[in-house]
Amino acid sequence: MSISPARTVAFDILLRVDQQNAYASELLHSERLDKLAPADRGLAMELVMGVLRWRSRLDDEIAAAASRPLKKLDAEVLNALRLAAYQLQFLTRVPPHAAINDSVELVKRAQKRSAAPFANAVLRKIAEARTEPVQPSADEAPVSFLAREYAHPEWLVERWVAQFGTERTRQICEFDQRIPTTSLRLENVDTERELTSEGVKLAPGVLLASSRTLVEGDLTRTHAYIEGRVFIQDEASQLVAALVGTGSRLLDCCAAPGGKTAAMAWRNPAAQIIAVEIHEHRAGLVRKRVRAANVKVIAADALQLPLAGGFDRVLADVPCSGTGTFARNPDIKWRLAVGTLSELHTKQVAILRAALQQLAAGGRAVYSTCSLEKEENEAVVEEVLRDTEGYQLRDCREELEKLRATGELKWEDLDSLLNGRFLRTVPGVQPCDGFFAAVMEKR
Repeated sequence: MSISPARTVAFDILLRVDQQNAYASELLHSERLDKLAPADRGLAMELVMGVLRWRSRLDDEIAAAASRPLKKLDAEVLNALRLAAYQLQFLTRVPPHAAINDSVELVKRAQKRSAAPFANAVLRKIAEARTEPVQPSADEAPVSFLAREYAHPEWLVERWVAQFGTERTRQICEFDQRIPTTSLRLENVDTERELTSEGVKLAPGVLLASSRTLVEGDLTRTHAYIEGRVFIQDEASQLVAALVGTGSRLLDCCAAPGGKTAAMAWRNPAAQIIAVEIHEHRAGLVRKRVRAANVKVIAADALQLPLAGGFDRVLADVPCSGTGTFARNPDIKWRLAVGTLSELHTKQVAILRAALQQLAAGGRAVYSTCSLEKEENEAVVEEVLRDTEGYQLRDCREELEKLRATGELKWEDLDSLLNGRFLRTVPGVQPCDGFFAAVMEKR
């Protein structure tokens, strides 16, 4: 029996994410998906992202219907069950028999033929069960309910409730489970007209005047996208790049994948810009994506930069946990552990210290992450400034007011973008990823 190409690709991607810690966002933009018909490509992406968003809820459904513990199931069997369970629970347009039959065939294809009857029985039980909306019991804590209802790790939800409160945590979790909008940064009006002529429909952005939201159309097949004249970039990420400001010499310490570098080049067309990325293959991606003539990309360690310093502006958009991007990267939430945060903190402190050393007198550095965690944000900045003389923290409100005065920042409620002197976007409060940024100046 032939299996749907979309389900086959989705199963293979889910297995790689589960077994090899591969990133779904990269696999979903591989050549294998490009070979699928548009409808199959869309279904494959829906299946992968849906299973990863709702994985713990799906596992609860499977555990209730199975006769053996999930930890004893082979990865191939469990992921085939998750794939069908997601379709049965969330995709009403998919016939139950198609979802069940293809997943059973995927079990056989994975050389787990003896488990096929078990998989068939479990999925038929799930299909027959009547699902009711989950309601919190009188004795269930809000943390447990939010973690279960919105399929998030309980330890993370507990942290967020302590930091943001229950209602804001609910907003974050709810936002994470929705398909995010695709935000674009356009460099001129002509590009927008060109995209429109090629069947791409756009709407204005919410935060920034230069941002657009993709409404419909295949952007990846347009000339502007292929030629690197339009960038898919979350609006919060665009806002962080705008905070960098202008100067004659600029440095991006951790440049990949290049969106912020390109935005810096757009705002500073006459400046010398150095973009640094530690891995050569990722540096190559930045070179391919950022085609501005005034940008030089080098492969180097941000902790040992082969540069003389003297930069007017430095961006340190450091590697982080990515807890502000679960809507786009749901697989991250299942691989994170509490210990990861302290390891990242140590690396982030070192990178920020090195970045500050590259500033000229009067120059400014922007430290940023796409994390919601204090260890990676305020705690990093406070530790570095406490132990490093000659630098002061600027108030991000001043920078946001300047952007609003020029018409670039459209968002009216500045208070909601701030946490003290820091920039802070929160998924669900703003319609974008969760970003943190701090601006520091060398005296």
